[in-house]
Amino acid sequence: MDTEFWLGKRVFLTGHTGFKGSWLSVVLSMLGAHVTGYSLSPPTSPSLFELADVKQDVDSHIGDIRDADHLHSVFQACDPEIVIHMAAQPIVRWSYKQPTYTYETNIMGTVHLLEAARSSASVRSVLVVTSDKCYGGAKKWGSYHETDAMGGDDPYSCSKGCAELITNSYYRSFFQRSRNVGIATGRAGNVIGGGDWGEDRIIPDFVRTITNGKPLQVRNPDATRPWQHVLDPLFGYLVLLENLYHDPSSYSGGWNFGPDEDSVCTVAELADKLVSAWGDGAAWQAKPEKTDAVESIWLSLDPSKARKQLGWKVLLDTDEAIKLSMEWYKGYRAEADMRLATRSQVSDYLRRMADA
Repeated sequence: MDTEFWLGKRVFLTGHTGFKGSWLSVVLSMLGAHVTGYSLSPPTSPSLFELADVKQDVDSHIGDIRDADHLHSVFQACDPEIVIHMAAQPIVRWSYKQPTYTYETNIMGTVHLLEAARSSASVRSVLVVTSDKCYGGAKKWGSYHETDAMGGDDPYSCSKGCAELITNSYYRSFFQRSRNVGIATGRAGNVIGGGDWGEDRIIPDFVRTITNGKPLQVRNPDATRPWQHVLDPLFGYLVLLENLYHDPSSYSGGWNFGPDEDSVCTVAELADKLVSAWGDGAAWQAKPEKTDAVESIWLSLDPSKARKQLGWKVLLDTDEAIKLSMEWYKGYRAEADMRLATRSQVSDYLRRMADA
């Protein structure tokens, strides 16, 4: 990664108030980019956006991705060179409760963003962040490859599969032949890290229950997921965007950013690691839950394309990812300066990346 590439770049980032968007805003600011953020208000309280004072790092605009006119006006004022689309309804189980909102946000929100990019003469590269759940057909073993079909049975997964198809269609229809613009999609595994207070996510649930002196309740202890620290896929996205900028025809398309298959672990194994890292009497217990929501038991991404063509690799294994996450939350409980703590973890990652 050429960190100097980002110096002075005009970046339009949707979803900048969310967990991953806030981390990415901090990273881009530290790399010297000029970031315009467009998103709803922070989805939780507390939030990383507020605790790390991310508003200092971006030109922040509060708006709904479904509001095409407002989105276009902010986009045009930014006049971006690079576009990163992360705004979404991100929870599988919530998509069963609000399917219409999920489809409107994740599908039409993507259309509105790509329309804004299509009307801009300044845009050079676009990344639409989707999900590891965008693939169709549940696998009992083995990893998903970029060539696998899109799909998804639940509303969330279906909406992300649709976002993949829409992005490919826009690239093929409007950008590939007539404009020198690279457009790609990024699919990451289950990311963890400090500052996440989202619903139905294991580490926020763990921190909430342990703080209240109760054991973590685990719904699907045997489910496997490609756990990874949030900084690993975010830096993968940036490496991809840099390559898209210089060589759009070679790097447009779909990309997986996940840990190696041998790093995938079950929810129970992750819970054991969390308990060990936190200490202080932490515990967890299985609690099967009756629900109409169906989630895949096995889920793994094959990241070999990103490794071979981008030179990207995971720098933080599961144990290190958990250690950094727990350090962040313990700092929060101790009323530390969380802006400083967040930026310090980014600085440490940049140093590690330079040494890799």
